[in-house]
Amino acid sequence: MDGLTIVVGLLTVVGLMGVVVPRLPGLPLVWAAVFLWACVTQTTAGWVVFGIATALTLAGFLLQYLMPGRRMARAGVRASSAAPGAALGIVGFFALPVVGAVVGFPLGIYLAERIRLGSHGAAWSSTNQGLQAIALSAGIEFFAGLAVVTTWLVAVAAAS
Repeated sequence: MDGLTIVVGLLTVVGLMGVVVPRLPGLPLVWAAVFLWACVTQTTAGWVVFGIATALTLAGFLLQYLMPGRRMARAGVRASSAAPGAALGIVGFFALPVVGAVVGFPLGIYLAERIRLGSHGAAWSSTNQGLQAIALSAGIEFFAGLAVVTTWLVAVAAAS
């Protein structure tokens, strides 16, 4: 195992951790690590793996944003309620590092839905749907990252 493989492997691990740890780039770092590997190896296999990694990354991003939004829409959560959630999540991210986004997003959805629907029960149900959508989004990003890493590992193993 050479130094490049170790560096790329460490970058992919940090990228996968970035899916759940704020301030670390998740899937983009995994993709960039494979790009670095392809640039340095300059082999046909390297570029093929990079092409597959790019397709998996783009599919992950697309699914990450489409599926949770559809789930929230089916549950009756309006985009106008998700916007305050996103805003409070961003504010919370900077106000209380690490924990703030996790607290701000559901709080924003809850407050918007409480105003719109008028009852705690209905607002809490919408908030729960929002939290499930966030978990789905993170899961999609994580599994897309795992698919990219697996593709890269197969290529590294095949080249050894």
